[in-house]
Amino acid sequence: MMTSENEQIRNDGGNAAGKKPTGKKPDSSSRRPLGENFRRFMTDGWAEPDRTVEPLASSRFTPARWQAIGRRFPGERLVFPAGAHKQRANDLNYAFRPNTSFAYFTGLGEDYDPDAVLVLDPVAPDSPEAKRGMTHTPALYLHQPADHTTRDFYMSAEYGEYWIGPRPGLAEFEAMTGIETHDLSQFADAVAKDVGAEGGVRVRVIREADQQANTAVDAARAAGGFDDPDANAADDAELHQACAEVRVIKDDYEIDQLRQAVKATYHGFCSVLRHLDEAVDTPRGERLIEGWFDANARFEGNTVGYDTIVASGDHAPRLHWMRNNGTPHAGDLLLMDAGVEVNDLYTADITRTFPLNGRFTPLQRRVYDAVFDAQQAAFDACRPGVPFSVIHDTVMRVTAEKLHELGLLPVSVEEALSPEGQQHRRWLACGVGHHLGLDCHDCAQARDSEYFDAELKPGMVFTIEPGLYFQSDDLLVPPEYRGIGVRIEDDVLMTEDGPEWLSSYIPRTADGVERWMEEMRGAAEMKGTAGAGDTAETQEDRR
Repeated sequence: MMTSENEQIRNDGGNAAGKKPTGKKPDSSSRRPLGENFRRFMTDGWAEPDRTVEPLASSRFTPARWQAIGRRFPGERLVFPAGAHKQRANDLNYAFRPNTSFAYFTGLGEDYDPDAVLVLDPVAPDSPEAKRGMTHTPALYLHQPADHTTRDFYMSAEYGEYWIGPRPGLAEFEAMTGIETHDLSQFADAVAKDVGAEGGVRVRVIREADQQANTAVDAARAAGGFDDPDANAADDAELHQACAEVRVIKDDYEIDQLRQAVKATYHGFCSVLRHLDEAVDTPRGERLIEGWFDANARFEGNTVGYDTIVASGDHAPRLHWMRNNGTPHAGDLLLMDAGVEVNDLYTADITRTFPLNGRFTPLQRRVYDAVFDAQQAAFDACRPGVPFSVIHDTVMRVTAEKLHELGLLPVSVEEALSPEGQQHRRWLACGVGHHLGLDCHDCAQARDSEYFDAELKPGMVFTIEPGLYFQSDDLLVPPEYRGIGVRIEDDVLMTEDGPEWLSSYIPRTADGVERWMEEMRGAAEMKGTAGAGDTAETQEDRR
């Protein structure tokens, strides 16, 4: 990792020639090349970068998204910051990911422009835009590129193009998004325009994204008479909630992105299975598995959609095992919960449970089949018009029935399912389905009436993820069950004709998983042949 100039000065004690330090604190300013001659030398003699861009495919869909959120807040100014760099340590930042609402309304995924802000301005009631049915017009506020004509070109490790490479300018961002663009320095004045509690404009902001944007909004509110912090906080929370609710129904572009994310996730699982034997009985082999999947995520997409769970043996029943430092052993189960995030930030969320030696034992298969039956029953219960909660209710009933059949439930099925019972939840304490989209747990801020209690509708994308988790220290199950953890998770699109498995080609049955593992092991042994490491299906998928 290259260090910034200030860090280099600290590291070498101010002695770039490698001489023995004098013990005096160096004058770092004297070590920096700040003179006018150096500035001219660094800013002259560079070719103009190629900033050619094409309109984003998402730009055909974002206008409908602006209007959907605008209709909820007519006459109000809505502010959506991309967010700022987040410090990891000293002068190192985490990889930048824009705020979800900003990405949704602009189509700008990846790490295009930290500190950018989208503003939706209310249109005047008698304006031409209002006559066309519009409630708001968008404007983007962004940094100008720190190109070779600027001092930041070589002095700013966060924004200087000497450090990070060329990025689009304002005109290019406008061409990409179809949104009018302005220099970020104009944002504070723009957000404060006509703000007033007495007949003026009300402002709301996605408050979780960027403190500097919050400061500008708060200043505009204070100047306009909106001086109740509790009321302002409630306004912002309502906007955040509404943004989640308008994302519940996915448009065609989002569905296509999610299909791509699922396909890339399948390829990641295939990569793991081709290498799996190398991880068995290898100390910290879980991390090898994590690395194989995550490398594919970076190759086919932006990154992983969430930290990959690789849980073998006694770790498999741990719901959020993410240390991934265990040793996978033959005969144990491997539970892997993983998803690829594509460049526009949509993510898959898939879980598979594999027998590390390629074959389930009879007991492992009974547990696996119980989980599979619960998942399939929930899928079959889904249809337009039934509540989203049907997933939870169906999984819980089938799980209680299967635990009873296995002889593990200490009470009757009906008693377990009663509000006062819930004994089956000892072995399935987590949720078993959630919306999926730009976030893994998408639309999480939506009201229950718009989420768990809402009817399933075409365009919703969600997971179904039942499981059974028998932890190694659980004395209420026989010893042979202890250390068995099984989860099966797939991604579902609701259509007018009923649910569709987006991940239908990823094997789910116990027999299918065993065949898949055998095929991938065989492919790994075909090194040196054309397409070695891929099944015929995978080769075709990549094409």
